[in-house]
Amino acid sequence: MGGTMTAEALPESPHRQPDGSKWPVPPADGYTVDEFFTLDLPPHTELIDGSLVFVSPQRDFHTLAMYLLEQGLRQHAPNDLRVRREMAVVLGRRNAPEPDVVVVKAEAIQGRRQTRYQAADVLLAVEVVSPDSEDRDRDTKPHKYAAAGIQHFWLVEMAGENDRPMVITYELDPVNKTYVSTGVHHDRLKLSAPYDIDIDLTAIDEL
Repeated sequence: MGGTMTAEALPESPHRQPDGSKWPVPPADGYTVDEFFTLDLPPHTELIDGSLVFVSPQRDFHTLAMYLLEQGLRQHAPNDLRVRREMAVVLGRRNAPEPDVVVVKAEAIQGRRQTRYQAADVLLAVEVVSPDSEDRDRDTKPHKYAAAGIQHFWLVEMAGENDRPMVITYELDPVNKTYVSTGVHHDRLKLSAPYDIDIDLTAIDEL
């Protein structure tokens, strides 16, 4: 994901872009989630602590890793769960990040025009690390997902000579609201939680 917008320009002097468009000017204390979803923003913009985070161009690995995990999760998902990618998750009043992949309760799906899910409906959040968002993917977002009570979190890194996915899996400690690592997976992702999953991570070579 891209850089965080924290500019404090006056409302009558918004930032202009080369194409003549204007950045929205954030309130002094940042945007709320309700305000965020009324803004005309580039696709996949996130709200983190009241600030807007814009998407930078992604590597081929990022796209392929998302596709591989999305398809693997969907293949094994039970009937009461659904798999989605790049959808906003509301964590609180000033936070609406967009995980790369999520597993949500089927009952949370309200229609084809839906733009967000609530944290309480999310069973798993997945982040594929990008060079420009390493701190957010590895630190900021996991802490916020855990604090919001999301039970499972996966962090996906590009690793090895073949640049394949390495998936680090985490489960929530409900008492301390922090994640505990449950494994590091290189060639095969075989799990029994959040449900029975078996994904060949080397299959990224064939995509």
